[in-house]
Amino acid sequence: MAIAEKVIEKRLRGERLNLEDGILLFEADLMLLGAAAKEIRKRQFPEDQVTFVIDRNIYYTNVCVADCSFCAFYRRTGHDESYTLSREEIFKKIQALADIGGTQVLIQGGLNPELRLDYYLELIRGIHEAFPQMHIHSFSPPEIDIVAKLERMTYHQVLGKMKEAGLNSLPGGGAEMLIDRVRNIISPKKISADNWLKVCRAAHEVGLKTTASMVFGHVETIEERIIHLLKLRDLQDETGGIRAFIPWSMSTKGTPGLEYLPLASGEDYLRTLAVSRLMLDNIPSIQSGWVTEGHKLAQVALEFGANDMGGTLMEELVIEPTGVKYRTTEHDLIRLIHRAGYRAAQRNTNYEIIRQIS
Repeated sequence: MAIAEKVIEKRLRGERLNLEDGILLFEADLMLLGAAAKEIRKRQFPEDQVTFVIDRNIYYTNVCVADCSFCAFYRRTGHDESYTLSREEIFKKIQALADIGGTQVLIQGGLNPELRLDYYLELIRGIHEAFPQMHIHSFSPPEIDIVAKLERMTYHQVLGKMKEAGLNSLPGGGAEMLIDRVRNIISPKKISADNWLKVCRAAHEVGLKTTASMVFGHVETIEERIIHLLKLRDLQDETGGIRAFIPWSMSTKGTPGLEYLPLASGEDYLRTLAVSRLMLDNIPSIQSGWVTEGHKLAQVALEFGANDMGGTLMEELVIEPTGVKYRTTEHDLIRLIHRAGYRAAQRNTNYEIIRQIS
């Protein structure tokens, strides 16, 4: 038996994998790896069901001081194309989501130094009062980090006030790769790997759940991908606050400074997703990424360990400027799930089933 196959057998016996095991998994036969990830998924979700949420991304500002090399979305302060949405514009978008039965609003944007804590608290309170049925799953760790720095407050203090105002949970954006060597190349001005983890830990400690993500396929090594996963697994061991993991492949097309890098292949995406399912033995849900990978590859990902298709989003402004444009609707997700041989179910942000769809 090949060494990689022995690692798979180790995981199927219920044993926890280490760094060396994770690296070896990238050498395994792809179909064998996918079958193992699917088996582990079935043990956690035996109902043969794939979930999705009806939600909307709202990008409240594109003003950002991080200058990340892979981002085609942001604009500097004073740029002709910079913007910050008014409260009325944001509420109009949320009303459109409510009108189609949406349950989750995902508000995120650039690191805008002109916006202070009061802006966020007033916005959260307003949404909570106007749309009490809406789960406010908003503001990623880098956004929390800049607010804390501007206000000279701790992460716990900022998050505690946001929770009191009505914030329900945090998206796991801005993780990219939780390796400072990598971050110093692609996002040197953004939150450090350690501080990203500290924000999530603080969120969990004040009673807010989060998701977690990974952006791969650029300057990182395979070992660094596994270290990223192990850091998330360690945090989850400590707090239990991560609901889901979302791996994304980076689109280097249209991203200044990274055009020389080849696009991650579909095989690399499926392999990375399957390895994530095997390594992250304490994070229940893994999303397939139709936003970056497209509908068909996201559908195939259901055979490689994913149990959730994420959200409908309604609009996507961060990935689209790179030239990757995938859109979806509730009906698209249901069709993709059914054609993959699974039962579809609409969930809320807490992963509670709202309705079964035959």
